[in-house]
Amino acid sequence: MNYTGNRKHRHFTSFQVIILGFFSVILLGSLLLMLPLSTRDGNGASFADSLFTATSAVCVTGLIIHDTATYWSEFGQAIILTLIQIGGMGVVTIAVAIAVASGRKIGLMQRSTMQEAISAHQVGGIVRLTKFILKTSIFIELIGAALLMPVFCKDFGILKGLWYSLFHAVSAFCNAGFDLLGVREPFSSLTSYASNPLVNFTIMALIVTGGVGFVTWADIKKNKLQFKKYNMQSKVILTVTAVLIAVPAVYFFFCEFSGLPLGERIWTSLFQSVTPRTAGFNTADLTLLTETGLMLMIILMLIGGSPGSTAGGMKTTTIAVLFSSALSVFRKNDSAHFFRRRVPDSVIKNAATILLMYLVLFLGGGMIISYIDKVPLISALFETSSAIGTVGLSLGLTPTLGMVSRLILILLMFFGRVGGLTLIFAALSERNSYGSAGKNYSRLIKGDNSYDEINFTDRTWKIRTPYCHETG
Repeated sequence: MNYTGNRKHRHFTSFQVIILGFFSVILLGSLLLMLPLSTRDGNGASFADSLFTATSAVCVTGLIIHDTATYWSEFGQAIILTLIQIGGMGVVTIAVAIAVASGRKIGLMQRSTMQEAISAHQVGGIVRLTKFILKTSIFIELIGAALLMPVFCKDFGILKGLWYSLFHAVSAFCNAGFDLLGVREPFSSLTSYASNPLVNFTIMALIVTGGVGFVTWADIKKNKLQFKKYNMQSKVILTVTAVLIAVPAVYFFFCEFSGLPLGERIWTSLFQSVTPRTAGFNTADLTLLTETGLMLMIILMLIGGSPGSTAGGMKTTTIAVLFSSALSVFRKNDSAHFFRRRVPDSVIKNAATILLMYLVLFLGGGMIISYIDKVPLISALFETSSAIGTVGLSLGLTPTLGMVSRLILILLMFFGRVGGLTLIFAALSERNSYGSAGKNYSRLIKGDNSYDEINFTDRTWKIRTPYCHETG
C-alpha cells in the first residue's frame, strides 16, 4: 500500500491480477453465451448454464451440461473455442501479447505477473518467452488440425471438417476436452474413433504436448535431446509424465479392455491413460469401467499436468516431490533428492499443503454432491476430481445435478485452474514479495543467482529456495 497525502492507493498483487483476469473472462463469456445467437434454438442460454459452460471453457475443464455440438450454434461454439484458447494459454499471457503487439511498454509489475502465470524461472526474458508460447501454441494447433483434416473432412465435408479439425486441435492442445461429435450421439466424445490410429495419435500428442508445460518446451528447444542438460524441473516433469502414461496403460490393457480387438485395445488403453491428464476426451464408455479403473482415473485426474502448462491438477512435480520425500524416509536419508540434487524442506511442506487442499475439496465436494443429489459416492467423486483437476471426464452425472452441486463444480473448476495457493495468497496478502514488483525481482533481474525457483507446487505459484546442492 502506498500513501499520497491522505489518499490510499491499492496495488493488486500478481495473484490478485491472475484471479481477476480469469473471473473477468468467465463473466464476459457467460454474457456472450446468453445471447440468442449463441444457441441453436435462438432463445439463448440461462445465466446459470452460460456461467457453467464459460467456467468450464476458460478453466479448460470440459464438463458440460449441454452437448456442445447440438445445443450451441456455430457462434456459440466459436465463443467457447475462444474461451478455451484464452484459458489454455492464460489470461495474462494473452493480455501481455496484446500489449506487446500494440507497442506498449511492459513494466516490472506486468513481467512479474506474467512470471507467476506461466511458472517461468525468472523475470528476465519473460516477454521473449511469451512470444515463444504464442508461436509454439499456434504452430502445434495448426499441425494438429492439419493431421485431423483428412478424417473429419471425409466424414463431415470440407467446411465442417475444417472447423471440426481446428476446434478439436485447440481443445486437445489446451487440454479442454470439448468436442463437436455429439452430432452423431450427444455426449459421445471420441468413442466413434476408438480404433482410428490418426485421430488417437494426434489427439494424444496434442494432450501431452500441452500438458508438459511451455517452460519445459523452451528447455527442450534450447538443449534439443540432451536430457542431461535439462533443468531439474524439466527432467522431473518428463520422467513423471512418462511413468503416469505407461503404468495406467498397462493396467487398462490387461484389466479393463481385454475384450477388445488387439489394435483397438492398444489405442483405447493408451488414450484412457493420457486423457485424465487433463484432457477430458474419451474413446471408451467410462460407465463400463470397474470401480478399480474409475479409482485409477480419479487419481490421474487429481495429479493432472505440469507447472506452466495448459493442464490443471496438483501437478506432476507435486507428486514427484511427495514421492521423493517418502522414499527418503524409507531410506532414512536426511532429505529428498532428484537427479543428485537436494529438494529443500520448504518445497516439500508446500507440496504437502497442496495435496491436503486438493483432497479436502475433492472429498468434501464429492460427499456433498452425493448427499444432496442422492447419487453413488464413487460417481460424485469422479465428477469432483474431474472438476478440480480441470479434466472434463464424466460418467454422465453433471447434466443431471441440481443447482447447488453445479455451483460446487464451478468453484472446484476455478480453484483447479488458478491454483489453491494463488487463491489463498490473493486473499491473505496485501503485498506479497513473490507476486509483486519489489526488491527480490530487481535482484533477480540484476543477475543475483542466490535463488533458484522450483515449480513444485501448483500452476501459478513458485517457491523461491536456495539452490539445490550437488550430492555425492
